[in-house]
Amino acid sequence: MHRPALLAAALVAIAAPAAARITALEITHTEHPALGGAAFGAVGQYEWLTGTARGELDPADPANAAIQDLALAPRNAAGRVEYAMDVAILRPAIPAQGNGTLLYDVLNRGRKLAPGVFEQDWPGFLEAQGFTLVWSGWQGDLPAEGTLMRLAAPLAHAPDGGVLTGTVRKEYELFSPTDTLALGDTDLGRGLAYPAVIAEAASAVLTERVRQADAPQRVPRAEWEFADCRTRPFPGTSDATRICRRGGFDTDHVYELLYTARDPVVMGIGFAATRDLVAFLRGATADPAGRANPLAGSVQRAIAHGTSQSGRFLRSFLDLGFNRDEQGRRVFDAMNIHIAAAKLALNQRFAQPSAASMQHEEHLAPTQDAPLGWDAILQRCRASATCPQIFQELSSTEYWNSRASLDTTEAGEADAALPPEVHAYHVSSTQHVLGLKTTPCALAGNPNGMAEVMRALLVRLQALLVAGTAPPPSRYPRVADATLLPPPADAAGFARVPGLAYAGLVNDVPLLDRGPDFDAAHESGVLREPPRLLPGAAPPVLVPALDADGNETGGVRTVTLAAPLGTYVGWNRRRAGFAEGELCYLAGSFVPFARTEAERRAASDPRPSLAERYGDHDGYVAAVARATAAAEADGFLLAPDAERLRRDAAASQILK
Repeated sequence: MHRPALLAAALVAIAAPAAARITALEITHTEHPALGGAAFGAVGQYEWLTGTARGELDPADPANAAIQDLALAPRNAAGRVEYAMDVAILRPAIPAQGNGTLLYDVLNRGRKLAPGVFEQDWPGFLEAQGFTLVWSGWQGDLPAEGTLMRLAAPLAHAPDGGVLTGTVRKEYELFSPTDTLALGDTDLGRGLAYPAVIAEAASAVLTERVRQADAPQRVPRAEWEFADCRTRPFPGTSDATRICRRGGFDTDHVYELLYTARDPVVMGIGFAATRDLVAFLRGATADPAGRANPLAGSVQRAIAHGTSQSGRFLRSFLDLGFNRDEQGRRVFDAMNIHIAAAKLALNQRFAQPSAASMQHEEHLAPTQDAPLGWDAILQRCRASATCPQIFQELSSTEYWNSRASLDTTEAGEADAALPPEVHAYHVSSTQHVLGLKTTPCALAGNPNGMAEVMRALLVRLQALLVAGTAPPPSRYPRVADATLLPPPADAAGFARVPGLAYAGLVNDVPLLDRGPDFDAAHESGVLREPPRLLPGAAPPVLVPALDADGNETGGVRTVTLAAPLGTYVGWNRRRAGFAEGELCYLAGSFVPFARTEAERRAASDPRPSLAERYGDHDGYVAAVARATAAAEADGFLLAPDAERLRRDAAASQILK
């Protein structure tokens, strides 16, 4: 991949009569052929295009009315607000040989994800299908480093043109000790900080607690400063974008900072910038300066893919009505929303889009305020007849640590009917993604991956758009058939698994008052920080039911789960020194079966051993063959993946 163009420090003013449009698309680098010159069957070779797109928005246009603080951003001579973003395109070198579908991969904290999540064990899968891949910066608080793709968005100012300030609340949970924290750091990625107003630094408050539910303990103000202690001992060098503590910060505590910040970025521009770029690539011939649209005439449809934070971006994109372009056309015909059960904290003043609410981390982040159900999220696109087809894929982690049951139930009590546009697939007994850093976790990570299911569903989504072929029926746990249950009912299944020590934790739902200036229905406004906890019963969080092995019974069963080697769990717990016993962010866990009955009995493990399940190696290989045949028949496995899984089973050392 070619390093994306770095955005200019200042945005170029380009006056134009349109209310919301791309004013320039400058391709600054072309790599032809790309990907080592490899050819992908009938599609042939690919090429990379990278550069910068610039656009402008009219704050008075109703299409932009949802963007928080757009009216407080600086304007050009035409009265419009400008932005710029990195753009990358990977397209068939001969466009007519592609499949006619633009696959827009929503960046995750500035990083491309689709090649990694779709092409695990199948390099070149997306290219062989003929997709044209597009990425663009949408997050306005990313540092200018590495290959991160960014959006350059303006700052909001007070109505009189002065500096805009407000209270910001930040949480920090560390993987390793440090004496200095950047204000924009999160456990999932770095961001740029909202600088502290040093004149009001004395009123800032830093607290610490071990567990999320513990009472916060104030750190004495004399023990920390807005400063950098990396090269100079405490009190360090004054720095409005960092905090330094005498004695440092450890890995066992949640640190929470309340401070007065300045210069909020108009983050919600990321939604409109995505809308306008994809609309331009689908429908324009050239930009206003005559530079050709590199995809003109080559794409007939568009699919958006988002993983985790990126999938939450798409849920909010729909919720706020951005799937309609300025001509009233549908922007994305379909969305593949992967491991994302919540929304995105992008459209508030002093937004923190890298934050994600979990049981231990960022528990009060404004990402899962009602409404979460699909009927509510689709209200605006229904009003404009621009709703896409939606495939939602969930891992088990989303149920335990992201409240996924609230997406498909009425207040957590009864099943809610899915809208006809939505097709939901829970991939049973999986963790959020493979390869997570498990430094804070007590148990081994969960190796039950979703790549094979994802590939099969993407092919089915393409077939739905191109030929109207019906997708596999939704598969997710439900209250009605007792595959979705309160967590205490599931504890008995985990109790059979040696070493799991289930403690009854899920990411529950606090009832919060975020203040009179926050509009939950539009995910916008000004947050009261900290929010006030309200009395009353919160909606229950439900989780998938378990079988006698501790594996989940409902949803889509991968071949790994259908021919299991152990118990695959959607949660992990934190180890000593890292808030022991709390849920361990987005990690799952795995407890293998004993090899023989004698080993099982010696370990007091009630789960049948591998030998008791399969007999011998050939029995295991036969079980995998049966599982691949069933998954293929149900539409959740492609033939090449089935062949590879059977081959891997035969070559394995299981019961040899």
